[in-house]
Amino acid sequence: MATLGARLVLVEDGEVHIALPFSAALSQQHGYLHAGATTSIVDSACGYAALTKAPADAEVVTAEFKINLLRPAIGERFLAIGRVVNAGRLMTVCTGEVRAFTGADGTDGAYNVIALMQATIVNVRP
Repeated sequence: MATLGARLVLVEDGEVHIALPFSAALSQQHGYLHAGATTSIVDSACGYAALTKAPADAEVVTAEFKINLLRPAIGERFLAIGRVVNAGRLMTVCTGEVRAFTGADGTDGAYNVIALMQATIVNVRP
């Protein structure tokens, strides 16, 4: 996440938010945020959300995900939200969404949902 310039902005029981400012270095040929960057932040948000529900001695890895890219990733900043839907003993199902914030500096509160994810996260022992 540090390489992308992303940062953890909220951690609650079963929910994690990761913020990413727009960077031309992370854009694709049309100037939109690249799907790889979008996927990276929402996968991490889902994984960390699952970790909040995992046993204390466990770590987590993503076993599977499905992402829907709903519209071009145009914005000044992006927010990935990962939420736990169901936490089991061995695996956790999460949903994720990525919001693109617009406006002169990305702080006006207007956003579009640009991606949705469903992920299966597995608890592993180190």
